[in-house]
Amino acid sequence: MTAQLEKCSRFAELHQQHSAWLIPNPWDVGSARLLQGLGFEALATTSSGFAYTLGRADGAVTLEEKLSHCSDLASATDIPLNVDFENGFTDENAKLRDNVLRLIETGIAGLSIEDFSRDRLTIYSKDEAADRLAVVMDAIQQSGIPVLLTARAENLIRGLDDPDDTLERLQAYSATGAHVIYSPGLTTLEQIQRFIAATDKPMNVLAPFVVGATVPQLASLGVTRVSTGGALNWAAVNPLISAGKEMLEQGSFNWLRGMAKGTEVQALLKKKPDAP
Repeated sequence: MTAQLEKCSRFAELHQQHSAWLIPNPWDVGSARLLQGLGFEALATTSSGFAYTLGRADGAVTLEEKLSHCSDLASATDIPLNVDFENGFTDENAKLRDNVLRLIETGIAGLSIEDFSRDRLTIYSKDEAADRLAVVMDAIQQSGIPVLLTARAENLIRGLDDPDDTLERLQAYSATGAHVIYSPGLTTLEQIQRFIAATDKPMNVLAPFVVGATVPQLASLGVTRVSTGGALNWAAVNPLISAGKEMLEQGSFNWLRGMAKGTEVQALLKKKPDAP
């Protein structure tokens, strides 16, 4: 079995566990290796975090840059990688199929497709979004690599506060064969519980929106996996901003007290995952 097939198999196994297992979002090879070394069992890319590494805003990355980034992360780590593939970098179904096939070739174990058009700056209709997911499922079958598809409903983070429509979308997307459902922007345990009760696929929850929730609480609701989105990237950037301001405004170096130890970092970068 190839390394990619092994990662896909492990990723599928993880999704049988409704234990709210954590899938953090690294933004470069270093952060990916570090998180693997800490013991996380799978990783997911972050579109905003990767865009930051290029000095750009979210959504301003090209397809070629994205594919190169995914290849780098997949080859640098030994655990499954899920990719935030946005809308597949196209509104056209034929190009969507080709783009997904190219993405699968980078060694990933899963991908997320959202129902928001970056070019039109609108949400696709429910039927159009479902048709696009069917195209992605066909591409996965054509590839012969059993990557998992996460269907992502964007309403709640795109200014459309309509939980009923969002739930109907997830139900329609699930019917296309998508393996996982995901609606970033769910903010309460009650919302999450309602969505899980009304759907039949593993659900991803974006932790930064559910302020104060814990992994045990989410697990008790039946949440399958919990991601961090771009939040870890911004959490890492904040000390850099603070250190820069301190040096410029105070001429001091108190930020040195919060440095990570180089020996610990190097050990984590080299650490391999334990066998499942």
